[in-house]
Amino acid sequence: MTTTNEIADKIAAEHSLTKAQGKAVVEAVFSAITAAATSGAETSIPGFGKFKVKDTPEREARNPATGATIKVAAQKKVAFTPAKALKDALNK
Repeated sequence: MTTTNEIADKIAAEHSLTKAQGKAVVEAVFSAITAAATSGAETSIPGFGKFKVKDTPEREARNPATGATIKVAAQKKVAFTPAKALKDALNK
């Protein structure tokens, strides 16, 4: 697993930045993606993929312990669709 700090350290090393500056860059990217998602916009990163918001409708589910039917509220989810370049890199 790669963490935010590991990504920031790699960016800092490759671009002659301090670790704090690298972390600020990574956090700025995540912040921009989050801001776009909260406004309902799609974020497209060429060669990597797209982040978009999807609405899931209200639905009925069953409590496995009691068997009772419950309602699950409608909600929004962030979906990621990988770009062809990313899929090709994974399947080399």
